[in-house]
Amino acid sequence: MSSTNLFKTTVIQHLEELPQTIQTKLYEAPATCLSIFRLLPAVAKFFITSMVFYERPVSLSQLDKWCKPHARNRQIELLQRLKALHLILDVNNGSHITLNPTFRKNFRDCLTGVQSVNAFGNICTTPDKHHVDVSFLDKFASQKWETILHFMVGTELVAAPSSSVLSLLKLGGLMEGPGNSPKNLAITNKGFQFLLQDSNTQIWTLLLQYLNLTKDLNMDPVDVLNFIFILGSLELGKSYTVSHLSATQVSLLADLKDYGLVYQRTDSSSRFYPTRLATTLTSESSALKSASTSMDQVIESASTDNDLSSGQGGVASSTHGSIIIETNFKVYAYTNSPLEIAVLNLFVHLKTRFANMVCGQLTRESVRSALQNGITAEQLIKFLETHAHPQMRVLAKEKLDKKIEFDTNNNINTAGGAPGTKSDSNITQHKLEILPPTVVDQIKLWQLELDRIQTFEGYLFKDFVSQQEFEVLNKYAMDIGVLLWSDKIKKRFFVTKKGIDQVADYANRKIPSR
Repeated sequence: MSSTNLFKTTVIQHLEELPQTIQTKLYEAPATCLSIFRLLPAVAKFFITSMVFYERPVSLSQLDKWCKPHARNRQIELLQRLKALHLILDVNNGSHITLNPTFRKNFRDCLTGVQSVNAFGNICTTPDKHHVDVSFLDKFASQKWETILHFMVGTELVAAPSSSVLSLLKLGGLMEGPGNSPKNLAITNKGFQFLLQDSNTQIWTLLLQYLNLTKDLNMDPVDVLNFIFILGSLELGKSYTVSHLSATQVSLLADLKDYGLVYQRTDSSSRFYPTRLATTLTSESSALKSASTSMDQVIESASTDNDLSSGQGGVASSTHGSIIIETNFKVYAYTNSPLEIAVLNLFVHLKTRFANMVCGQLTRESVRSALQNGITAEQLIKFLETHAHPQMRVLAKEKLDKKIEFDTNNNINTAGGAPGTKSDSNITQHKLEILPPTVVDQIKLWQLELDRIQTFEGYLFKDFVSQQEFEVLNKYAMDIGVLLWSDKIKKRFFVTKKGIDQVADYANRKIPSR
């Protein structure tokens, strides 16, 4: 699962766990309805848009015609999620479904532009005498957010993050240690995984932890969620008035400033600015493509002509990248950012550092060290793909085009000049391989070395009087799908924890004397 899908799924799961009363209150805010819609999977969005202007209930038989038969399981899964969110309601004894009327009205108002004037915040009409532009906001957001990441990787900082940030890092399991003193906190396995995620996933991790504390902070969870979702719909570079915010939202503003999501010149300022970290909260793209924007600036001046917007194989490319990986596992990163270097040092054996580049190598020991800290092989591969140098993407695209051209010509020759008659499916199966396949496979193999032993909870059956007794129970356990392991020679087998009752009952019926 990609990082984008990961954070969306996590946010939706949090919303599903909320009581129905809170969900209904959330849907009274048009901005929240729009943000939740943007977080839904594509098929779920299709269901919503198909019903938003259709007032009558939709029968389940009619709904089945909206999806192809092979996607029926996916359809059922998404409908269950929409019902858990109470976006879709059952009517007519469950034979029909309809859209939540509160959500329908407010979401439709967003689509038609008839929502209330302040639904997406109140833009300040008077100019700010202090010059604040997009570049200033980007610099402020990067500085605040990178301070948190620098602190987690152990970089020496002039000033540590605020106490509220430290509390969230500890409560979220990203760091641990006695008290909240910065000197006593150390990164955890979960924290290592956190560092390799994109900025949206990282921000939502802290925000969801913050939402779990709303009761302890005597804050209205609806107010908090509504404000977070409104931030995702605001315009970057514009200032918004504080006077229209509730008391809960005003107190939330100070905490969000510590994360770099909003800029406010002073705590008593009458206006605030959302940063790029806030305006992309529900976006498909990440606000910060790399661990440090300073790295992006280096690459932007070096190579902007080779950027690719996306790959044909379905792997979206980032705007900039710094990492080059060779088939011999050597790594070159064009960056002078201490944060980028510190993150690379988690799984790369760094050997040489220059003014604007570091060189190292992926080794069995360096990758295993990262894996033992809780980072997965898929996370490492995704991180390297996301931060790959634009030239690697160009070469991968050229290689993919040659494969497709070769298969296309081969199909034409095989089919006697009629393309598309034999194996066009082979063409669509090609993927954009940004990283060398040997490197990707080896990283996965190093993970498999650590995953050789798997543990299962269950029960061991042994001491059978005869081979027949063993065969009868062993076959029954296999038939009902609870058998994990068996040894016919020593007459013993192992069943799952859930299957013990069924096997024991069967044994009592078939072998009452035992």
